[in-house]
Formats: sequence, C-alpha cells, structure tokens
Amino acid sequence: MGRRPTIDRAELERLVGAGMSVRELAAHFGVSESGVLQAKRAAGLAKPQLDHGRALPWTLSRTHAQSGPATNLRNLSAAAQGAPVAPERLNTALRWARRLVEQGLDVTYDPVEGFKEIPAAPSGSHVAEVLGRAVKVVEAG
Repeated sequence: MGRRPTIDRAELERLVGAGMSVRELAAHFGVSESGVLQAKRAAGLAKPQLDHGRALPWTLSRTHAQSGPATNLRNLSAAAQGAPVAPERLNTALRWARRLVEQGLDVTYDPVEGFKEIPAAPSGSHVAEVLGRAVKVVEAG
C-alpha cells in the first residue's frame, strides 16, 4: 500500500485564501472532499456552522423546511448569531415576527399540518424570543 496523501497546511491556507473550492482542493491534494473539510477545520479555516436549534426546536418535514415561517426563523437566528443575512431577507423576517408579536401571536409546528399561527402564551412567545435575540445583535452591529 502507498503512503496516504497529506495536506500541507500552509498550501491549504494559501489555496483557500485564493478562493479554491472544496472539490478543487480535493483534486489538488488527491484526497476526498471530506478529507479537505477535516483539514480546513483542523487548520481553523472552516466557517463555523450556525445552530438554528433554538429558533427551530422542531424536527421539520422536508415539505415545510423552506416554508415562510421556517425561513424567517432561520434568518432571525442567523442574524442573532452575527452571520450576514441579505437585507431584504432580514427585513422580511423582522416584519413577519414584529407583526406576530404586535398581534399577540406565536407559531407552533405540526409535521403534518406545518406551521400555524396561535395566540401567544401569557408567559411569552417563541417568535418574540427569537426576534428579541436578533434585534439585540442587529441593533448592536
């Protein structure tokens, strides 16, 4: 058996900086795309993954994953984590969430029915919480 290919960190950093894709890097170094991703993480070159679990605490069915409420909650979550969100997408999400909060509404999710607007609980609403986290970061930035 031959020696396993290695990825030179300095060269990896230079090529990532030059905008080379993961697929191109894999071909260049003779490794799998997974190997490139592992090397990027080890070298601190990978973008941190966003966690939308707090904004979307439900397991969404594929048919609802790209729905308006899911997209808006994801965009608010990304903003709350400091990630760039296209202004028009962020504005849409903020308007949607503010409308719900102003009307005393919240959302709930059912895997069959999808998202549904419901009266907010007296203790507060999920949408208001997600909106609050996003606005705090957006206004600070």
